[in-house]
Amino acid sequence: MRRTPTRPGNSSKSSPLQSSLFNFTTIAILGGVFVLGIGIGIAFSSTTTLSPSNVASREFIDTKAPNPEICVQYGASAMVMDARLFVTLNPFNVYVAQPSMRPGCVLRQNNWALLEQRKLVTSDQVRECKNRLNTFGFTGNLDTDKPDIRCIYQNESAQNFFMSQPGAVAPAQETDRF
Repeated sequence: MRRTPTRPGNSSKSSPLQSSLFNFTTIAILGGVFVLGIGIGIAFSSTTTLSPSNVASREFIDTKAPNPEICVQYGASAMVMDARLFVTLNPFNVYVAQPSMRPGCVLRQNNWALLEQRKLVTSDQVRECKNRLNTFGFTGNLDTDKPDIRCIYQNESAQNFFMSQPGAVAPAQETDRF
């Protein structure tokens, strides 16, 4: 058997210093990305406050709705705004009173029986609301206090201008009609 001489620059294996340098560099970069990610996460969570003065998510609105378990299962939670408008004709002016905001719920049309079973609406109210292709919305707890239940109209021409932005994802079609 004949041995072939090896030349110093012809080795196929890399030196231990080169492979360990590559590993240390990779570990340092991954560690830096990890620390940066934690820092961004902490900064985001500390600036996001979920309080009545800052409603930042659908989950917050869902938890504040009257009867949240019923609302989420049979309809959708809502923010209800009551405002009064005063219109004078001579001279023509429009005045707006300070609006009041409170949590509410909008029921899907196929879940109206829930209100009828609790004797909160009559069959005449249901028939009248159904004839106008409307639905029911309410504020106040259905179990304890007297809830304010109204036949409400879904405005088809209302647009969500947040959804018309480039890159926005449209909601599922089955959630559009109540």
